[in-house]
Amino acid sequence: MIKHVVFFKFKASVADADIVNLEERLGALPGIIDDIKQYEFGRDIVRSERSYDFALVSAFADLAALQRYQTHPEHVKVVAVIKAMCDGVLAVDFNSEP
Repeated sequence: MIKHVVFFKFKASVADADIVNLEERLGALPGIIDDIKQYEFGRDIVRSERSYDFALVSAFADLAALQRYQTHPEHVKVVAVIKAMCDGVLAVDFNSEP
């Protein structure tokens, strides 16, 4: 199982309605992309100095499934929205099986 973890740092100009729209778009992806095995996301609640604003944690059967997700047209559309909203994005992809 491959875990895909992404952190988002929103631009100061991003409104709550923009984040709600992003949540709706992200929430729709598991119903569209069969390769998604697990999918969780949410806003940071601690708001510490080192915190990012939002995180996504997803899981895929293997690296090929993750790559299909990353190039899926609907995911690509959401990535474009994320790029417009964010000052920074961090990602880590790892094999979650020992």
